[in-house]
Amino acid sequence: MRLLQLSDPHLLADPDGFCRGRQPLPRLRQALAAALSQLAQEDLWPDWLLLTGDLCQDESWGGYARLRELLTETGLPPSFPPLPPVALVPGNHEQCLRLRAALGRHALLAPARLTLAGAGTGEWRLLLLDSHCPGWVEGQLGHRQWAWLEREIAAAERDGAWLLLALHHPPGPIGDPFLDTIALAEGPALLALLADRPAVRGLVFGHVHQYWRGWLPGAPGRPLLGCPSTLCPFGPVQPCPLGRGEDPGALLLELDPAGEIRHRLLRWPSPEPP
Repeated sequence: MRLLQLSDPHLLADPDGFCRGRQPLPRLRQALAAALSQLAQEDLWPDWLLLTGDLCQDESWGGYARLRELLTETGLPPSFPPLPPVALVPGNHEQCLRLRAALGRHALLAPARLTLAGAGTGEWRLLLLDSHCPGWVEGQLGHRQWAWLEREIAAAERDGAWLLLALHHPPGPIGDPFLDTIALAEGPALLALLADRPAVRGLVFGHVHQYWRGWLPGAPGRPLLGCPSTLCPFGPVQPCPLGRGEDPGALLLELDPAGEIRHRLLRWPSPEPP
């Protein structure tokens, strides 16, 4: 089972508009084409697309409409397979009612559980968490979602299933003095919860605009992964394994029946400024 994770496009209502000196929509279109081209050439077509937040910088209906149009009319070469189904988690730059109205029929939106493959031992479930908190840059899950998460973990342990968690905000510090102040508010509690739950095999996030790898507490085989932005980089805190930390990027996540998560960093050249 393969997932292609893209993150932090920061779209705008204006399809030709600029954010941080770059054009978000052309960069996201390029990201889809470049990442999927790489994977198609190696016969690694993903089963799902996963977008981990900060979808719309200006929180506009137009920005979400641009995303919907892109995900339903990709302009991929005719020889490519159909675009995979899409799972979304909101970021801090979001208007969640507009997001749901524009994309609710075209994507699976957090909070949600997605059964990816298998049955019983070897089954994978993706838990999409909504860390958006209106008016806050920091993330928050809240009591109801926290209770839902605990139930889902207990159910996975009972059923012998594996879990991958996805949200926008990192659950702990990555080593950046600013970004560490705007992470998930319940991050320490979440990491403590996951530390003793072997059904949880990993967690992926956006928000940090860079590739970052760590591990769940006390579990060096269960990764914490930060995804680069399709728009612009921050940092990086850790050296880019490909030596291309300034380029846009994505992650390919491969989930095997034994509960292991393999990942691969994808990069492509930044487009020339218009």
